[in-house]
Amino acid sequence: MNREITQPRARAGQFSIQLSATPRGARLARLLATEQLRSWGLPLETPALVVAELAANAVSHGHVEGRDFRLLMTLAGDVLRVGVVDTRGDLLPCVRAPETDDESGRGLALVAALAVDWGVEHGPSPRKTVWAEVAVVGA
Repeated sequence: MNREITQPRARAGQFSIQLSATPRGARLARLLATEQLRSWGLPLETPALVVAELAANAVSHGHVEGRDFRLLMTLAGDVLRVGVVDTRGDLLPCVRAPETDDESGRGLALVAALAVDWGVEHGPSPRKTVWAEVAVVGA
């Protein structure tokens, strides 16, 4: 009897889409990301939250009239890298400690807590990419 020996498949994939820098565009980013994650067979909750926060920040803080933002997702093995490109390279994100009654300001703290790592890449001018890497082990 022949037994087939199988090796774990290396997982890889890329997804990119340009969206309007509006609240509707941010919601669409999360919906499209969720569908892409589902097609890759990945868990949805943590990566979708990271996408939602980064897209919302691009719309709220990275918006320039008449310019869109871009959502990028790259899967390499057990790490999903989520990036959001906006055209406010002059305005860098930072994690802050909001007051208890603040209605906003917790997004990057949430991303930092959920992600393995996160950061900002500059350029080409006037762009910046805010990215986060999420572990998708065992998916």
